[in-house]
Amino acid sequence: MTLIAIGALAEQAGVSTRTIRYYEQRGLLAPAGHSVGGARRYDETSLERLLRIRSLAEILGSDLDEIAHILAAEDRLTALRRARERAGAQDTSAARQKRLDAAQQINDEIRERIAQRSARLQRLLDECEQRDQRYAALRRDLSAPAR
Repeated sequence: MTLIAIGALAEQAGVSTRTIRYYEQRGLLAPAGHSVGGARRYDETSLERLLRIRSLAEILGSDLDEIAHILAAEDRLTALRRARERAGAQDTSAARQKRLDAAQQINDEIRERIAQRSARLQRLLDECEQRDQRYAALRRDLSAPAR
């Protein structure tokens, strides 16, 4: 994919150009380059990142701080993979172990944040279930024959 303008990126991702600019202001997305006139230009990686942001927003809601944290962690995992690729044949067991430990720590961090959010959602779901049980009991009481 060649570099494209912000409007084309917005169209491909199904968002507005304003949304893209906002994500850039928040540090979630960066242009791949600029035109001679200084206009933002984007590449396939930009589109993938934007689609990832949208996916996380769908899952996590509009908590951009949480999204930024997960994206930063995923970026650190990508950096570890690239370091492994750059090391090639000179890679040592100790270096691999160090990267693996770092990757595990990053993954644990992501998992913990997701678990915390999941627990909050579970509490909300439990509240709904309790209300359903109360409503069912009230319905039974209403439909019971009068004494």
